[in-house]
Amino acid sequence: MVNQMKLFRNAGQSQRFRFVVLVVGCFLVSMTFVVVSRPLTFFPSLSSRLRPQKSDAEREKAADTSSYSAPSTEKNKEENLQGKKNHTIVDPIEDDKTGIDEVMETTVEAEEERTDQDEDRNRMTLPTVSNYTVDDTVQVAKKTTPEQPARERIKTVEKMLSCDFSDPRVDICDMSGDIRIPGNSSDVIFVESPQREQAFRFRPYARKGDETAFGLVRELTVKSSTAAPQCTVSHNVPAVVFSTGGYTGNLFHDFTDVLIPLFLTARQYDGEVQFVVSDMNSWWVYKYRLVFQKLSKYPPIDYDKDKDVHCFSKVVVGLRANKELSIDPARAPNGYSMVDFGKFMRSALSLERESMSNIEDLAGRRPRILIIARKRSRVFVNLFEIAQLAERLGFEVEVKEAEAGSDVAQFAKLVNSVDVMVGVHGAGLTNLVFLPPNATVIQVVPWGGLEWLSMLDFGDPAKDMKLNYVQYSIGIEESSLREQYPRDHPVFKDPFSFHKQGFHVLRSTFMTNQNVKLDINKFKSVLWKALEHIIQ
Repeated sequence: MVNQMKLFRNAGQSQRFRFVVLVVGCFLVSMTFVVVSRPLTFFPSLSSRLRPQKSDAEREKAADTSSYSAPSTEKNKEENLQGKKNHTIVDPIEDDKTGIDEVMETTVEAEEERTDQDEDRNRMTLPTVSNYTVDDTVQVAKKTTPEQPARERIKTVEKMLSCDFSDPRVDICDMSGDIRIPGNSSDVIFVESPQREQAFRFRPYARKGDETAFGLVRELTVKSSTAAPQCTVSHNVPAVVFSTGGYTGNLFHDFTDVLIPLFLTARQYDGEVQFVVSDMNSWWVYKYRLVFQKLSKYPPIDYDKDKDVHCFSKVVVGLRANKELSIDPARAPNGYSMVDFGKFMRSALSLERESMSNIEDLAGRRPRILIIARKRSRVFVNLFEIAQLAERLGFEVEVKEAEAGSDVAQFAKLVNSVDVMVGVHGAGLTNLVFLPPNATVIQVVPWGGLEWLSMLDFGDPAKDMKLNYVQYSIGIEESSLREQYPRDHPVFKDPFSFHKQGFHVLRSTFMTNQNVKLDINKFKSVLWKALEHIIQ
């Protein structure tokens, strides 16, 4: 019995042993399969140890090549480097902060690549870093969205050359495309392939027909041609080309011939515009530097002395102008007016008064009047009496002469501080551009039928600036001409006969050789009228 139980136990142990061996064998077979098929998946710590280690040099090399850069030929590399150096708009992809690997992915399909290659073969590129092409296209970087293809498209830019010589006051050319301006030359080149080349010659100064002024302005040539020098500097802002020759240096002409037209032409660009100045007077540009800096964020280029070839995508040659010392809003970009110009000047020169004082504000002070004095012609002979009259009527009086070399900002602050400005017809009245709205301008008109000229030069501009305007025409007894001519002379009997002989005769007779002695009793009513404007 005992022997039978031992045999039964031995048999059971043998069966269990075989079962354990079978289980262990299956486990080993399974693990062998897993390890062979995915050796490192379930043992990450072991994977990191078993992976071959890179040297420091290999890691640095891998880091340098980790981001994708678009393939380029040697020519493209050279153009890209030149484009970066010149801050050109031709390849803004270079400056796109999204990264070129976001624009051009390695997963672009081969068909798309072939299409792009066909486009490159069909598009002829002009020899310039600006890359404006004959089919009016230019490469412009745009940020992509998930719905957009990874490859950037070509943005179409219209090429245009339009010149207007019909205006009685100015000639002007407006261009967009590939425009090159070689420094120290007289050419503005519009690059294209025309059936016939064109050339337009004119002087970029806003006093068309005045031969004396134009004798001091260099003639420029705007031409379309395929022959153009290589760009050395490319700009991503428009250019405005104009002259500071002519009559600049005379306050009236500074504003009516250059500064107001420059505002009218360039203000719309909000500082993103490059001035290219012909006949550049450095002292004059410095005098009005605050105005230039308000209109453009970039130093002006001296067209006559610069040695580079400047390239632009948009250029305006000449300045827009339509009225003497004023603006016609119907013809102005964005409907600009003289009110806008006044605001601009007050901002550029940091002038404090944006409006006239209320009558309540005058309770603690007297109204201020500025008398513009002159030294050479149209002089107030009895200036002291005029100042005394104004003081008796309650004015605080300032007497100043607007000299050509005076500090513009400093004199503008004085003008901006007064309520009334009075002067004989002449350049000094140009300071009305600094007056606050609703201030009063009094223009004294010399003898000689000059009312029409006085209204044109200063009366209409004052009204356009929303200023109160009072005009006082002197009589024969108030003119120094009565000491030079007998009373029956045509100067008194028929002054308009001198107008018919031309402006030079008119000027020499009634402006250059005439002074003014105001009748204090008559002029008193004029100052009372100015006071009424203040009270109203």
